[in-house]
Amino acid sequence: MPKLFDIKFPGECKTLPEGFWSAVDVWIKKPHVVNKRLCGVKETESKDVGREALLFLLDDPQQVLSFISGRVSPAQTHDKGKQQVTFLPFEEDSERKVSLKKGNIYQFQLLHQDCEEWALELHVLASDAWFSDGVAYPNLPWLSTDLLPKLVRWATECKSSEFRSTLSLLPVEKYSVMYQQLKEKYKAMVKVWPEVTDPDKFVYEDVAIATYLLVLWAEERAEKSLSARQSFVDLGCGNGLLVHILANEGHPGKGIDVRKRKIWDMYGPQTVLEEKAITPSESFLFPVTDWLIGNHSDELTPWIPVIAARSSYSCRYFVLPCCFFDFYAKYQRRQCKKSQYKEYIDFITEVSQVSGFSTEEDCLRIPSTKRVCLVGQSRNYQLSDEAEAEQRRAHYIQSRQPSSGATVQRETLTGPRDSSWGEGFQPRDRVETVRNCAALPRDFVDGVVLQVANVLLGMTEGDGRGSSSDWNRGGSLSVSEVAGLLEQETLQLLKNECGGLQTLLKNNHQVFRVEGGRVYIRDWRDRKSSRVDTKRKPVALGALKTRPCWFYDHHPQRCPLQAQHCAFAHGPDELRPSTRPLKKMKNDAL
Repeated sequence: MPKLFDIKFPGECKTLPEGFWSAVDVWIKKPHVVNKRLCGVKETESKDVGREALLFLLDDPQQVLSFISGRVSPAQTHDKGKQQVTFLPFEEDSERKVSLKKGNIYQFQLLHQDCEEWALELHVLASDAWFSDGVAYPNLPWLSTDLLPKLVRWATECKSSEFRSTLSLLPVEKYSVMYQQLKEKYKAMVKVWPEVTDPDKFVYEDVAIATYLLVLWAEERAEKSLSARQSFVDLGCGNGLLVHILANEGHPGKGIDVRKRKIWDMYGPQTVLEEKAITPSESFLFPVTDWLIGNHSDELTPWIPVIAARSSYSCRYFVLPCCFFDFYAKYQRRQCKKSQYKEYIDFITEVSQVSGFSTEEDCLRIPSTKRVCLVGQSRNYQLSDEAEAEQRRAHYIQSRQPSSGATVQRETLTGPRDSSWGEGFQPRDRVETVRNCAALPRDFVDGVVLQVANVLLGMTEGDGRGSSSDWNRGGSLSVSEVAGLLEQETLQLLKNECGGLQTLLKNNHQVFRVEGGRVYIRDWRDRKSSRVDTKRKPVALGALKTRPCWFYDHHPQRCPLQAQHCAFAHGPDELRPSTRPLKKMKNDAL
């Protein structure tokens, strides 16, 4: 095949050739990580398409084909002796006959060149016959500019995930169809979202979690020949959107949380949400409920498999761990080589198994770094062994009790249960404490900002780097060096605000830029600096000139931007009230 493009690897790359095959495996099994229009792949059994049809394409007729199908069925051939992989497009007609397409055949070949250099080449057969639909059949420039560099990076990193592939417990094609349907159905929620959280993230994340559960439950009904839809209880339901979607899709259930949210009143009577503190005890067992859900349930997370196990032998659970909690306190990390997240997932898996579940792990497709879920659909013991299983649970919970105080009665955990078997558990406060430095007095914050900024500005008298003037950008200090400038009383007050000094500095992003643990004065003329933070949205029109410009008021040379180009007010004459519109709540949007 003629070569279309190639990329050289960094010198002394230690991960090749094994890293090449690791990267190819990502493209074969997880194409959605680079082609966002794909949902995933479905492996099918091999079918004979006739060896004669391939002889004119392949150098080695002994290569074996394995098929991976999505909308179409591209196959890949491996030749580890030559370090190359060839992708062949096959299609299946209405009579399930498989035929080879003449175009869209491409190959990646790893070559070890002179001077110990490696290169990855992209070869294409009959590029003039190439067809692209932008989904299953990518265009040629995309293969060169997007996929090939990704393969080089993956091969260089050669990282193996600690977790399973996404959606490994579900038929990915069913998930894809249902997710698109639910996304379209509930997208109006983004426009009426009344909470302080980001609607683009939280709405579509809950849509994805709901999709996962709905497909999982549909598969369970089909496997067990169930007619009725499964019931559920969401423990620590938060904004309640997951409960709302599941109920709307026909599953009877409710959500419970210690604190009511603003959005609860928007859902309507069909979405059952209860405001109460959940304490693991006989009062919070659910003997007639099919599934318990823990979606970022924090301090309840390790208890959910236990509550499910004690509710009934048939009760199942789904939990998506986030913050790290043990039964009675924050989870204390052990000394090991695993990541903290992987170690915590393993801990919840251990809890689940001791509680009596045959535990399955999966990875959700959500916009979050904490996306590994655990599912307990069946028990690892017989119903007749329930008493012995309960004794194991009780003994395990007791072993996790903090040594600094016997808050749980021994007879409660080792003998027959009573209503206090969760005694010692501390639910979260009903009123959420704001601890992001926003509650600090404005004068206090302004004083800290001015003190730190003056020190940075005093480190230099201006550098004029790439600018038309010698406007003073100041120097830089590490966060720990900045902390050394402040009094102990000030640091303690910041520490109590959950994030402390670094949170305060990042909150004042108009003045400071915090990168790599160092603090700089922000220069709004710099393109990099003016972006502020890739996670922040651009300043809305209604927010322009609603806050004073710190540099205009405090910098010795004032603001480096002209007034018409600065988002902040240069003097009281420019300052105006915010015109951001209030979001109106519309029940018909739900």
